[in-house]
Amino acid sequence: MDGGHAIVKTLIKHGVTHTFGYPGGGIVPVFDALFDHKAYIQNILMRHEQGAAHAADGFSRASGRPGVCIVTSGPGAANLVTGMLTAWMDSSPMIAMAGQVSFKLIGHEAFQEADMVDIALHTCKRDVQINSPNEVFKVFNEAFRLTTEGRPGPVYIDLPKEVMTDKLTEEIPEKVPVSAPAFEGQRDKLSDIAKLIKGSERPLVLIGGGIIASGASGELARFVDMTRIPVVRSLMAKSALPDKHPVSLGMTGLYGSKTANYAVNRTDLIIAIGCRFSNRTVTSREAFGPKAKIVHIEVDPKEIGQNIKPDIAVVGDAKLVLAELIAAVEEAEAKNDNMEWLGKLKELKEVEFGEDISADIEPISHKRVFHDLRRFIKDEDIVVTGVGNHQMLAQHYLDRKYPRTFITSGGEGTMGFGLPASIGAKLARPDVEVFNIDGDGSFQMTLQELAVLAYENLKVISVIFKNEYLGMVRQWQGQVYGTDRYSSVHLGPMPDFAKIAEAYGLNGFKATKPSEIASCLEQAVASPKSSVIEIALQKEEDYLPTSPKISEKDFAK
Repeated sequence: MDGGHAIVKTLIKHGVTHTFGYPGGGIVPVFDALFDHKAYIQNILMRHEQGAAHAADGFSRASGRPGVCIVTSGPGAANLVTGMLTAWMDSSPMIAMAGQVSFKLIGHEAFQEADMVDIALHTCKRDVQINSPNEVFKVFNEAFRLTTEGRPGPVYIDLPKEVMTDKLTEEIPEKVPVSAPAFEGQRDKLSDIAKLIKGSERPLVLIGGGIIASGASGELARFVDMTRIPVVRSLMAKSALPDKHPVSLGMTGLYGSKTANYAVNRTDLIIAIGCRFSNRTVTSREAFGPKAKIVHIEVDPKEIGQNIKPDIAVVGDAKLVLAELIAAVEEAEAKNDNMEWLGKLKELKEVEFGEDISADIEPISHKRVFHDLRRFIKDEDIVVTGVGNHQMLAQHYLDRKYPRTFITSGGEGTMGFGLPASIGAKLARPDVEVFNIDGDGSFQMTLQELAVLAYENLKVISVIFKNEYLGMVRQWQGQVYGTDRYSSVHLGPMPDFAKIAEAYGLNGFKATKPSEIASCLEQAVASPKSSVIEIALQKEEDYLPTSPKISEKDFAK
């Protein structure tokens, strides 16, 4: 057996059903092996290597299993970098591999050579170049362990030509080693946390993407139901707890809800779980729990104290730690009895989230789009977004109930993420509708992936917020430099997204009036084919960041 077939057989042993790739001379032995194993693995031919990485990422986030992308050497491998960095920042497990020139040519500026081991170094948990086909099984096993262990993230594997073409001289083991997360020691700290909860007047839980990564949504719900502690979240934690849960206050930070930021300003105890305190979450250190004790529960020890110094730190998997924290809280009979605190937050939440967004005005307001989307997106459906104002609006206005039903690029804010990630999500969850909420700037970065939807007969509904601007950048320029100094942010009226969809053999719809939005969505949901819905919006409607310092008078605005 040659190394290319050993790689594919190892992927099969790890339960891989789909790969996302783009072939080339430097990786053809692996694609030849994929041809022999089509009954087990379907490779999805993406139209750009960055799209392959984002699709693998979307597959991972929707399924909880590592996504896999395979590309050729040189520029093909280099094109993976943005996708790997996106997955790395958002803690998404991924196996990324690329061909490499022959060993004898490495370092000689050979055709389609790139030093990917160095290039990928800061975009993944580990990158490795395999030296012999006999190392394939060992290296890939380690990669699958690393990508999911602790804080998840991508692993890059470099494949010189001989690794794929030479024969193995050793047998591939039958069994794949399996590791499971563990939580040992630190029990005294859980008792201390329970005591803090019992003594707190205005406690608050802050959740991050680690809740979803560890599958801890059930434990989280049980914990907050038991303790009656309100919950705020980061962008990556959306869907970890149902948005309509009584104690859910929405996202905190730069584009967070007023209610969430109000709570963070006034709490006396923050219990942060699976959260890294990014600068989007902690926009002002002075306004972030200025009188609060900080508890940090985090699987990655490097994140402890990196941005916020905690009073108590617990290193461990969120699911395991929460399970034991629940026991400690039960034993201490610790819960939030401050009904005034709960009542005030409930009142403010009802004011903010009870906003009328039906806006029957022309040009169309972005709020009206979400008013109609709510009618068609089911609880089990998956919402994926591009990056921009539409992304922040989607996290605020679209309620999610189940984990892994909201997928977005948070840490890197990678424009172009939405469409290819939607493809991966749809392949992971063919039983639900996938909605890609995108902007006319973000969508154009990867719209060639519409070809994949047509060729593979996959259904994704893309809703394009067309305001002819790079809206988030435009409003920042307006705020900082003045609205008469917009610089390189006007996209113009082109292209016609509906016609582009039709050129790929997909459905193309347009809405220029509020009354047309629901009809477009109804047709898209009813059709077995993918659809692109272009919605002509107000060109300069802002969705401004939330002040980190919120008072009750801000809710009257």
